[in-house]
Amino acid sequence: MSAVPPIRPAYQTASSQAEIQANLADIRHRIQAACARADRDPSTVRLLPVSKTVDESRIRMAYAAGCRLLGENKVQEAYGKWETMADLTDLHWAIIGHLQTNKAKFVARFAQEFQALDNLRVAEALDRRLQEEGRSLDVLVQVNTSGEDSKFGLAPDQVLDFARALPAYGALRVRGLMTLALFSSDENHVRPCFVLLRSLRDQLRQEAPQGDAFAELSMGMSGDFEWAIEEGATTVRVGQAIFGSRTLPDSYYWPEGTAGKP
Repeated sequence: MSAVPPIRPAYQTASSQAEIQANLADIRHRIQAACARADRDPSTVRLLPVSKTVDESRIRMAYAAGCRLLGENKVQEAYGKWETMADLTDLHWAIIGHLQTNKAKFVARFAQEFQALDNLRVAEALDRRLQEEGRSLDVLVQVNTSGEDSKFGLAPDQVLDFARALPAYGALRVRGLMTLALFSSDENHVRPCFVLLRSLRDQLRQEAPQGDAFAELSMGMSGDFEWAIEEGATTVRVGQAIFGSRTLPDSYYWPEGTAGKP
């Protein structure tokens, strides 16, 4: 077990490009340190900055600081930002929150990836809309590793059957798994969520029809991403540690009872 504290004090709002750049450098340094503890190559871990609630001016600062992929929970918020910042042609968007089928048309139009796939109705809706758009989409399957009824995501014992159904949706490029760990300062409660996701990924690589495609593990957020890296994360979703604490409550961006804070 590492001695890294998972929950840090409230983050100061980053209101300049220099502050965002400094926060990004700090996160990358912590990623490197976590990789060193786990004897991993830092290049195997992708930082996904999460820009929910972040306004256009600060997103443009993040872009100037080098960010080219941003994560968003709310589809309509992300779509609006995509339209407003269409001049940034190499700025891409990842949807990391729950998706209703009637919003699939928006994701199919603009998103680079979708990290919260957990039912076949959404898979079918996305596939149909993507075919109409002439696009494909990277997707990660969301798993409820904490066992909380309030969280979205497949139960661990449903993941293999779900994965076996995905080849039917040709516009979806399966990339791996995603989870929201239990939000806790207790390492002994948080790490098992990451360990479980990694073990499911390893099982899928052996038994799923697209096994080799299940490479990504998107897990770990501002408070716990170092533990996630030590347990095999390939993508960490970090928002507040880059942009600062949010004014809106978490319940606005996550389902009721879901206490994850990227």
